[in-house]
Amino acid sequence: MQIYDKPTKILMREFAAELSTGQQFSRKDAVAWFGAHYPRIKPGTVTAHCEGMSVNSENRKHHPSIKPGSGHDLFWKIAPGRFRVWDEDTDPKPIYPKFDGGEEAEHGNGGEETDTDDGEAGTEFAAERDLQQYLAKNLEILEPGLKLYEEEEINGIEYPAGGRYIDILAVDKDDNYVVIELKVSRGYDRVIGQLLRYMGWIERNLSDGKPVRGWIVARNITDDLKLATSRVHGVDLYEYEINFSVSKVSSD
Repeated sequence: MQIYDKPTKILMREFAAELSTGQQFSRKDAVAWFGAHYPRIKPGTVTAHCEGMSVNSENRKHHPSIKPGSGHDLFWKIAPGRFRVWDEDTDPKPIYPKFDGGEEAEHGNGGEETDTDDGEAGTEFAAERDLQQYLAKNLEILEPGLKLYEEEEINGIEYPAGGRYIDILAVDKDDNYVVIELKVSRGYDRVIGQLLRYMGWIERNLSDGKPVRGWIVARNITDDLKLATSRVHGVDLYEYEINFSVSKVSSD
């Protein structure tokens, strides 16, 4: 939902216009500028736009609205949380989603540790991406009324949060936030710390005092994770199952 008479991506250009050539800035700098000029825009929205408007950010591949001519090509990401204005003449070309005609960047996990079993790392990465895409389009199988978070052309797939990325950020039927962390194989107890960090970030930067819940979706939930979660309010666990069958088709 657009808050001011101009969308955030246009207001970002006002911020960029005040930077000198080659000047670097941090997420905190951008948040502080918006706090002084457009205080109704949430810090989380500013952070998401810094990522989405950085032409070399792999996060862009999840947002179909980011394409040539959409007005999102503004920054160059130097390091986690640090940016400068993109130089169209000297910097490499922007990353766009594959389905928009661009070259899709390799799937990454935002620097997070990924659980893999029996040396099947390649399979695990591909499966987690597929699981993420499927759930993002079918969130109501988890809870009626649940939908993907969307605000001003930025959605909740790989949502940037404090230099890392939430697998899926959703909102429930009451517009409360739900942070969803995916583990394609086993969900271990260490996942709870990762999830709580994300929940705290959303609570501080995006929720405006609304409740924030957290869910862990894995193929197998370990007993250690069940035990750890039993002492944490607002966190639920889900196991998924993939069913596959074939049937012979007659040639008659």
